[in-house]
Amino acid sequence: MKKILLALALVATLSVGYAQQVSSRAKAMRMMTYAKSEYMVKDVKVYTDTMTVYSLSEYVIYPFGKWETVEDYITDCQLQWYREIGYKKYFDSMEVSVNTLRRLDGSFIDLYRAIWTGRVEVLQGKISDKEVVLANGVHVGMTKEEVFGVLFHKFPLSYVSDISVLKVVSGANEVGQIYTFKGNRLRHVGIISNYKYY
Repeated sequence: MKKILLALALVATLSVGYAQQVSSRAKAMRMMTYAKSEYMVKDVKVYTDTMTVYSLSEYVIYPFGKWETVEDYITDCQLQWYREIGYKKYFDSMEVSVNTLRRLDGSFIDLYRAIWTGRVEVLQGKISDKEVVLANGVHVGMTKEEVFGVLFHKFPLSYVSDISVLKVVSGANEVGQIYTFKGNRLRHVGIISNYKYY
């Protein structure tokens, strides 16, 4: 009798686990149909509390817009940045001249001007200041629904209610933004880059 109950409990556990995997994939596929065309979304993955959106849009590579110099960006955004200039290791094999822009709250962006693209590229960053606005209008303090509304035409609220991390990455997962929510508000935006621009 104990063996039968144990076997039934095991089957029930495996069935629930399989059902959750199927529902996550179904949720991701449905979210793809809601994606805005300008983001050229090629895939969406949902794993527990994280949603990853794979986009071919240039916005993913240039979250602050396209600039030829760091000064152009500073002038356009009209925010007070504290600027540090130095060299940082990149891919452990070379050093590049990096401009680090900082805000008083600890927000920062590491930027450099690439030889091949002729544009200012982002190495990394973390934004927690509400004054810093990304090129698509996202800023810290927005509601979860507002942030998802930038990427998607519409979506069921139940699909995003348990999401606490939204990653928007390039097709090869080399560059992207990581939106972290606390409750229903955007707490900070991380910017990652593993792409060799130089």
